[in-house]
Formats: sequence, C-alpha cells, structure tokens
Amino acid sequence: MASQELAQKLQRRLQLEESGAEAAPDPSPARGGQEQEQEQERRGSLTASAGAELSAKLCRRQDINEGAAQPRRAAVFNPYTEFKEFSRRQIKDMERMFRLYDSGRDGYIDLMELKLMMEKLGAPQTHLGLKNMIKEVDEDFDGKLSFREFLLIFRKAAAGELEEDSGLLALAKLSEIDVSIEGVKGAKNFFEAKAQALSSASKFEAEIRAEQDERKREEEERKHRRAAFRELKSAFTQ
Repeated sequence: MASQELAQKLQRRLQLEESGAEAAPDPSPARGGQEQEQEQERRGSLTASAGAELSAKLCRRQDINEGAAQPRRAAVFNPYTEFKEFSRRQIKDMERMFRLYDSGRDGYIDLMELKLMMEKLGAPQTHLGLKNMIKEVDEDFDGKLSFREFLLIFRKAAAGELEEDSGLLALAKLSEIDVSIEGVKGAKNFFEAKAQALSSASKFEAEIRAEQDERKREEEERKHRRAAFRELKSAFTQ
C-alpha cells in the first residue's frame, strides 16, 4: 500500500513538472523554433529518465517487501552475528591478526600487505598468486580484503571449500588461529548439530561474562596494589 501511494505521488509530481514546463513562457522571444524544440526534447528526456529511475526504485522496493529480492548488504556488519560458526575469542584473534597486517590502517589488506603477511607466515606467493588469493574472496571487486572478506577465508577453510594448493588455505593453516567449526557445520549428525546450535547463544554469553569477570579481577588487583602503595608510602612518611 505504501509503495502504491508513493508511486501515485511521484506520478503526480512528474505530471505537475511536465505541465509547468509546457506552461512556462520562453524567456528569450528571439529564440528560433528549432532551438525551442531541442529544449523541449531535452526536458522530455530528463523527465523520462527521472521517471524510469523512480520506477526502478519503486519496483525494487516492492520486490523486497514481497520477498522476491534481498536488500543490499550494509557497509557495516556485526561479525559475531554473521559468523556464528566462530567463537567470540576466535573472531577477536582474527581481528588482531587483520589489524597487525593492515599497516595502512585503512581497514583493508591490499596486495602489498598480503604479500608481507604471507612472507611473515613462511608461505610467500607470486604476484599472480596473491591476486588470485584476493579474487577468491573479493566480493566487492575492489582488489583488497576487508575484515569481512578476511573472515570468509577462515569460513571457507573450516568448511573445506579451499583447494589444497590454495594460498588462502596456507594462510588459514599458518595463522595459528583454530578455525575448527563449533556450530552446525562441525556437527557429526543432526542431533549433535541441534544441541550445538541451541548452546551457541549460551556459549557466547558465557564468553562475555568471562571477559567481564576478567576485567573485574584486574580492577580489583589494581585497587589492592594502590592500597598497598599508599600504606607503604604512609609508613615512610611517619
């Protein structure tokens, strides 16, 4: 219903613009008939182009509402919800590794940074090999790896979707990050998969609580150290 109302409003707006363009007086009486005709054709083509673009947007919106199309992926994503097969600690380990080799601090690993990474891991690649590595997970075709595309390497490795001679598989194996699947894909049968899927949420919450407890413990230790220092200082000042 909302799409139909919007379409009617846009159509009405286009009609008003067309009627306004036709009713508008020519500011230059000396203009020739051919020039006026060209101006009218130009306005008509612009109106038609705008109408086609609006129509395409409306059709896509209607397809999304009806489930016939998927909305475009947002630029920002949550790795913990999109990559549920990995634990919170695994994703943090991958993020630390990604930042370590993102020497440009631009949120991407480009060709030269990937070259350095593979050399550090002890599996240097040729220039063509590096380009093929990026191409295998480069969903936006920008020639470099975003953090999401970096996570795809480990997803594919854990799912057995990489060739044995793939540079990406070497990266995953040599990264010292355990990429064993903890979710449904790693289950041996349906019932085990069901149990692991049901426990994934509680496991995630347990990891968060463990991190919070660790921070509290560190804060308590700092308080004790400060208190001990104050006692020692007062003993010397008496």
